[in-house]
Amino acid sequence: MIEAFTDVNHSFWGMLNQGPLTLTLFLHTVIILPMIWLYFKEKKRLQKGE
Repeated sequence: MIEAFTDVNHSFWGMLNQGPLTLTLFLHTVIILPMIWLYFKEKKRLQKGE
């Protein structure tokens, strides 16, 4: 699944493009998990205000 990174220009996005799961895991960590956290945080805040 993970092979040696042999790109000429070592970039962050090149490393993410190494395997099929790497970009998916990165995007879930950076975008979707904070969205879920904010959703529950705001939901709790709205229920507390009622």
